[in-house]
Amino acid sequence: MKNKLLVLSIPIFLLITPAVALSVCFDLGQADSYYIQGAHAIIFYEGIRPLARVVVPNCNLYQDSTIRLTTNYTCDTDRIIVDGKQCTIETVSSSPTTPKY
Repeated sequence: MKNKLLVLSIPIFLLITPAVALSVCFDLGQADSYYIQGAHAIIFYEGIRPLARVVVPNCNLYQDSTIRLTTNYTCDTDRIIVDGKQCTIETVSSSPTTPKY
């Protein structure tokens, strides 16, 4: 009976908390540089290898913007500091192989 309850509780938990279940996270603490792509996206790099693409739709990014992470392990809906202002991350995704300039 306990096993059946456990098996049933997992899907119920996933349905109740889809943001937690579907959250995408990356260890951006190892990033040593970043590239601002457009007005709302940042690609983080470790050396020349892209780690992740972060989208912040409510903050304007400029080529000379200063970016600071609030946590090393970064997930969707976390916060990031852009030019001294806290911004909410909409999505963190695997970065396409965008060349580093």
